[in-house]
Amino acid sequence: MIPILARLEALGITEAHLANCKLPAYTEATHLVEAELDIFKRPQRMTPDTLSHWLDMSFNAGKTGITLELVSAYRSVDYQIEIIKHKLQQGRTIDEILLVNAIPGFSEHHTGRALDLTTTGAELLHVTFENTAAFLWLEQHASKYHFYLSYPKNNPGEIIYEPWHWAYQA
Repeated sequence: MIPILARLEALGITEAHLANCKLPAYTEATHLVEAELDIFKRPQRMTPDTLSHWLDMSFNAGKTGITLELVSAYRSVDYQIEIIKHKLQQGRTIDEILLVNAIPGFSEHHTGRALDLTTTGAELLHVTFENTAAFLWLEQHASKYHFYLSYPKNNPGEIIYEPWHWAYQA
């Protein structure tokens, strides 16, 4: 297998990109369980505790009329590399991509605790999610289930504001 640094270099991710990355490196989760299908009918995996708390949170949101839907959960380093390759093939530059996608090895999704969420009628993975009743519900109640907004406005990781990205923290 090709070492990770060589794989990053092949994507155009330089030592300067790595030095400027404000995100922590994340180890890939090793103990994952099958979760529900996402909105695209793809199987998703997450840690057992994340799944338990996600099911509890989404069920209780539903009892109040709020629909929370899963867009994505665990991503391996390999999958993160493929996302970046796809965007490069679309003609985007690596600098453009790294404004919205973490460098492989630095994505919170590697932990199996990060979830991208949506709700009925919301534009997927878009800042307008903050204008939904689901986002308001999450702001008021997610912490009861140990979920937190990972990338608020002006976050220290310098990732774009992602109102859809919530992570379980025990």
